[in-house]
Amino acid sequence: MTIEALASLGANTAEGLARCMNNEAFYLRMVGMALNDKGYDQFAESVAAGNLDAAFEAAHALKGILSNLSLTPILAPVTEATEFLRTRTAMDYTPYVKEMQEQREKFLSL
Repeated sequence: MTIEALASLGANTAEGLARCMNNEAFYLRMVGMALNDKGYDQFAESVAAGNLDAAFEAAHALKGILSNLSLTPILAPVTEATEFLRTRTAMDYTPYVKEMQEQREKFLSL
């Protein structure tokens, strides 16, 4: 995984690096940890179970992690879902989960 590869997938690496004091090794380590966070599974499982409270908690935590690292392609569907979940809107969240998982897979393949 490189800064260039992350940027090619749409990550705002300049912004993410700035939040990591421009320490490239630290940023890449944090990205690796973020991509392997348990929250992705927790979000998907909570949505599948219809547990909007747990889905919100997982999505909100992921939103924070992804925002700090500026992993924009994964962040976008998580952010949208989080805002609906904030008010516990009853709807189908599977498109958000699917988009999140597809984007995450692209990053994991680096």
